[in-house]
Amino acid sequence: MNENILSKLKIKVFADGADEKSIRELYPCSHICGFTTNPSLMRKAGVDDYERFARNLLEHVQEKPLSFEVFSDEFPEMKRQAILINSWGANVYVKIPITNTRNESAAPLIATLLKDGLKLNITAMLPPEQVDTIRPHFSKQSQAFISIFAGRISDTGVDPEPVMRYAVESFKDCPHTEILWASCRELFNIFMAERTGCHIITVTHDILKKLNLLGRNLGEYSLDTVKMFYNDAHDSQYVL
Repeated sequence: MNENILSKLKIKVFADGADEKSIRELYPCSHICGFTTNPSLMRKAGVDDYERFARNLLEHVQEKPLSFEVFSDEFPEMKRQAILINSWGANVYVKIPITNTRNESAAPLIATLLKDGLKLNITAMLPPEQVDTIRPHFSKQSQAFISIFAGRISDTGVDPEPVMRYAVESFKDCPHTEILWASCRELFNIFMAERTGCHIITVTHDILKKLNLLGRNLGEYSLDTVKMFYNDAHDSQYVL
């Protein structure tokens, strides 16, 4: 990996996943500034005890932000879970979805939790209108990540960069609130997020494995690709 390329970027890279072994291995890496997970990633990783998983991670991840998500669909229970999750560690950010499954806005809950001093990660945000629904509840003291799912925006054929720039501009007067480019699809998204002024990008463990390709000579990479095709065809004993 070309560390020089990463060191020139202002954006912070957070590892996104729920594999405990991988998180422990990534924690000492200087280019990883934080961690996020969610119930879907945890289920995929086979996590069967939410709190035990979280507390095990927090024994190792103590100096970098770590986000855990509430999983209730009812706002009173979301609040109870948020307060509990917040108590697990000073570096914990509580993930609150922008709506529940009935498309009811979480803005009132977000306002309450911010007033109570919780550090939040507002998640599953896509359209700019969702930025507008929560912005009035933030102050200069609010500590939060605004997680906009740029990858899912681009999945619909829409350019996510204007949305990200809008969010950055909307929260420019909130020094402790950072805009996060979520649902990264490829390594180049890091550079896309950087040019929009985003503060953070979450990158899955699989994509993080490609960091060693940064700065790779394209001619050499082309040759490696040709060799791969040749070797696979040879090993498969294809004939015509």
